[in-house]
Amino acid sequence: MKDKTSINRKSNTGAVERETKVHDREGDIMAIATRDVISIPPSKSIKDTAKVMMEHEFRRLPITDPGSGKLLGIVTVMDILDFFGGGKKFNIIEKKYKDNFLAAINEPVKEIMTRDLTTLSNKSSIGETIEVMLSHQVGAIPLVDNDGKLSGIVTERDIALSLAGVAGKDIVQDYMSPKVFTTTPGTPIESACKIMVRNGLRRIPVVGGEADISKAAKKLLGILTSTDIIRFFNAKELFDHLNSNLASDVLETKISDIMAEDPITVEPTLGIGELCQLFAEKNIGGVPVVKDGHVVGIITERDILNSVRKY
Repeated sequence: MKDKTSINRKSNTGAVERETKVHDREGDIMAIATRDVISIPPSKSIKDTAKVMMEHEFRRLPITDPGSGKLLGIVTVMDILDFFGGGKKFNIIEKKYKDNFLAAINEPVKEIMTRDLTTLSNKSSIGETIEVMLSHQVGAIPLVDNDGKLSGIVTERDIALSLAGVAGKDIVQDYMSPKVFTTTPGTPIESACKIMVRNGLRRIPVVGGEADISKAAKKLLGILTSTDIIRFFNAKELFDHLNSNLASDVLETKISDIMAEDPITVEPTLGIGELCQLFAEKNIGGVPVVKDGHVVGIITERDILNSVRKY
């Protein structure tokens, strides 16, 4: 038999229930966010974290409490580059482990994860998310529910590609960065990590190959991405051929050994819509902009966010 008291109570609070349902409704950001988020516990080793990143082609992984599911932090490719010599997290290798590379990479990922997170509610809008991404200069935002549990994650790419249709007549040169940080093929990995971490870069064009220095600074030979570096440190071949446990030996590797040659490039006059299609097809997040064989700029997913912001 049904509890009449319970039935009456529901009928008397119908308006409140309807208001609660509206309040609990997800924001439109969840339409483009990834819901089935792969996360890792804080105890996972740095080495195994890099492996998960490469297996799934991720640039970031949320870190959650195994028991409660609550979000504790996030680890990105930039955190790992910082660890490999780019910044303060290199102290783990250099000081704590006295340059012992093999010991250091088995440290738990909680030692390098980012704890001060930018998050949004799963009720957020796409417009709000764009503003937060650009103002905080972050490439992804975890989305959490009222209990602080991870509901999803949205990236620059998710937003940029979903809004590509409103790009109108905008072209690459309208939003590319003409200031390009470059490096040369002989640069050691450690130095490349420093350049990338200090300047917040996930990719660096590699230039050179000309006797004339003014031309060599613009002639594109390849590109080095943060993913290339993580892939190198995750490669079985690296561990098979280590002559010592010293991180300094590994970090002296020249970027010419791991950079991508003949990188994808675009012309300044390419439409933003076509650029988004290229990013989707090639699964890339940025390309050098080349004119007459010389690098004149670089454009990334973040630049595309700026192009759709005005709409």
